[in-house]
Amino acid sequence: MKVIKIPFGGGGLGRGNGAKDAPDKIQEQLHDLQANEFGLKPKFEFEEIEVDNFNIETSHNNIYKKILTLNEKCLILGGDHSISYPCFKAFSSKHKNAGIVIFDAHPDLMDKIGVDSQEDWLRSLISEGIIKKENAIIIGVRNSDKIETDFANKNKLSIYCMKNIFEHKIENVCEAVMEKIRKWDSVYMSIDIDAVDPAFAPGTGYREPGGLSSRELIYFIQRLNKLDNIKMIDIVEVNPSLDVADLTSKLAAKLMTELI
Repeated sequence: MKVIKIPFGGGGLGRGNGAKDAPDKIQEQLHDLQANEFGLKPKFEFEEIEVDNFNIETSHNNIYKKILTLNEKCLILGGDHSISYPCFKAFSSKHKNAGIVIFDAHPDLMDKIGVDSQEDWLRSLISEGIIKKENAIIIGVRNSDKIETDFANKNKLSIYCMKNIFEHKIENVCEAVMEKIRKWDSVYMSIDIDAVDPAFAPGTGYREPGGLSSRELIYFIQRLNKLDNIKMIDIVEVNPSLDVADLTSKLAAKLMTELI
């Protein structure tokens, strides 16, 4: 499987500085993983996109151009969550009726201030018509600003908060998500590691208690990855400088092996 490393933390609004080191750190953790839970030995081919952590616009442009050249299912290692904006923008230009399913503690729907950041990238995709609002699903939200909540309600976005997941049971939520995304021609999956409870993944800029366990996230992605229309996946917001015993990088590496 092709893996595109994007060592960019410039869209993290000061909290993503260490995220630029995540791709290399996650790659290091793969050495201890002999096979995934299906017994398959992971084989990855790595490439890296050149970015400038002091220039979001230039970096996003470089990312966009590279993603446009990809014609196979691939995995992207960030980096802060702002990279999902140019990645999905390129992805949607190559795929009809593209949709996105996002694992995140936050909806990332804040008002845009200047260039696209990790807090507003999804709002930009929707507002600019790059994605249809009915083709976006967010899973794991447990901290939203009123600005984000108002935008989500106005646009009737599909958001599965942690409270909803446990009220309706994770298996039922997963079934509902799969039923919906089966109708899309192509799917981009974005995994912000802060969807996971910080007890399992402390190495991230925004630690939000009450998230998914490692096992629960693995359950979700193992099931979703069985769908043929999942064409691109990113793993973002791992910050090795904030990690404890490499727990978060190890989890990200584990997720990689389950996505092959």
